[in-house]
Amino acid sequence: MSYGASFALQEAVYSVLTGSAALSALVGERIYDAAPHSDAPDATAGVFVTLGDERVSNWSAQGLSGAIHDFSVTVHGSDEGFAAAKVAAEAVSAAVLGPLPPLSQGRVATADFRGARARRERAGGRAIELRFRFRIEA
Repeated sequence: MSYGASFALQEAVYSVLTGSAALSALVGERIYDAAPHSDAPDATAGVFVTLGDERVSNWSAQGLSGAIHDFSVTVHGSDEGFAAAKVAAEAVSAAVLGPLPPLSQGRVATADFRGARARRERAGGRAIELRFRFRIEA
């Protein structure tokens, strides 16, 4: 088991998100590794996506070596309702669960949707955290 495929997985997820025409139509180029600073010109308007937390654990059996990566992607919306964020979350899910490009390290054996949580933010916006599980063979 190794943490070595973590960045390779992040690159692949980012690549499919930025390459998704459906998601781009909804968020443009607003796909980030970290949320934009509150002073950024477009920080509080519309919908944007951030790559989220990751938890990695060992997955090795019968001579195979690998890791399980629980990875989240969050859709943020400035609207009072969830509609725009939910449409973008659907596009995120479709992109992430579609074919990923080959990883620079390891190979994705499986990719699964694990769940989602929609919540109201204190500042008045909305956020939907989508959780995915990837089994990566070393």
